Amino acid sequence: MGLTEWAYALSETMLSEPLPRRWSHSLGVAKRARSFSPILGRDAALLEAAAVLHDVGYSPSIATTGFHPLDGARFLRDQEGADERVVRLVAHHSCALLEAEERGLRHELETEFALERPELVDALIVSDMTTTPDGEHTTPAARLDEIVQRYGPDTIVGRFIQRAAPEIYAANERVEGRLAAAHVQPM
Repeated sequence: MGLTEWAYALSETMLSEPLPRRWSHSLGVAKRARSFSPILGRDAALLEAAAVLHDVGYSPSIATTGFHPLDGARFLRDQEGADERVVRLVAHHSCALLEAEERGLRHELETEFALERPELVDALIVSDMTTTPDGEHTTPAARLDEIVQRYGPDTIVGRFIQRAAPEIYAANERVEGRLAAAHVQPM
């Protein structure tokens, strides 16, 4: 079984029944990640695998800290022996260091998991932040607004996502720039 097939099967097992909406979102994020394959070359499958697994830490069977990037990365590393680069992308997806800081977990996250290549980090940010909770395509602005509305502006997630907004917009610009330079139309 290849990396992406394994990732889809594991994510489905962990999310589809306990969290069907999170599973739909993960499928949408993976679809979006796949659309960036022309600018990722040989790392395209790696990004798609990380994209479908990025929210696996929400699974009730593995959630321990309540911080899904850290819980998911630890599970993938310790229980699944997953590819180290996939684990790093899951650990740091969508500006996770900023949320880890809000939760008092930044030191743990940054010492346990190194950052992945910036081009892949950007592509995963954009994949996640242009996909609705139901797996549909959206804009970064609409996604950020949806997150703040869902969690509330004064919650940990609300504060973090507002702090992360400039980096999310910058990542989107960098990915769009790479797509334009490669003459690829994003989906």
